[in-house]
Amino acid sequence: MQPQSKAFGSAFSRRRFLASSTAVLVGATNFPIRDLIAAEPTRHRYRIAVCDWMILKRQKLGAFQLTKDIGADGVEVDMGGLGERETFDNQLAKPEVREEFLAKARELNLDICSLAMSGFYAQSFAERPTVPRMMQDCIDTMKAMSVKVAFLPLGVRGDLVKHPELRPAIVERLKAAGAQAEKAGVVIGVETALAAKDEVKLLADIGSPAIKSYFNFANALQTGRDLLAELRTLGKERICQIHCTDEDGVWLENNKRLDLPAVKKVLDEMGWSGWLVIERSRDAKNGRDVKGNFGANTRYLKKVFQS
Repeated sequence: MQPQSKAFGSAFSRRRFLASSTAVLVGATNFPIRDLIAAEPTRHRYRIAVCDWMILKRQKLGAFQLTKDIGADGVEVDMGGLGERETFDNQLAKPEVREEFLAKARELNLDICSLAMSGFYAQSFAERPTVPRMMQDCIDTMKAMSVKVAFLPLGVRGDLVKHPELRPAIVERLKAAGAQAEKAGVVIGVETALAAKDEVKLLADIGSPAIKSYFNFANALQTGRDLLAELRTLGKERICQIHCTDEDGVWLENNKRLDLPAVKKVLDEMGWSGWLVIERSRDAKNGRDVKGNFGANTRYLKKVFQS
């Protein structure tokens, strides 16, 4: 019986020690366990970002501190200027620059929600001969920075409403880009001028799970389409990310044609979640006030989508 008694006593002592140690730890911190758990940062269903080129910090390290000052959760980083170059003026191709960006994002607790190929707002995706290289450069940068979404606007020269003759070339190039993106495990979000029903057909013709819609509220609003119906038509699975602003003129909270609480209700019903990226909606009377414009729009989006 004596050996069993010793074993019981030893086990009892260990339990008593662990219990008392836990009590001392909690008492010493004067911070209940439930509060420690609650103190962890909340991961919102909808997260708010700004475009670095629209806050006048295209591919600049200072975009992160400005994003933090604005109050957003992340930043959409541009791939750099394009112009007549063979590919983007992408400083993030340099490992030391890339690491600076990633380190600053970690330091400020910000995310890089996506990389943007904004150069295609003015350049032709359908006609530029080195588009495959541009796509690969973007995808390589995404992989190196662990970014899962890229933004590709078809822009004025790839407007499929005004230039439907470009559709076959655009479809073929997006099929090729989709194959590149699938291999890398990333997604390219395309912004078009098409109505949602026509964009659904375009995505079906491309036929790649790595090519999705990067939806822009302004496109629907400027053409008088029903924004809520457009979202429902595209559906949860086709939309990878959203530029959640209108054209410049007034802040989001003062925009009479954009009902963001109604937008949230529809996105909730769809089961969609992800990044809402602020591109425009600057006050026309003070368009150069970056902190004022983007700060006001960020606060309003957080009030609607994160409260």
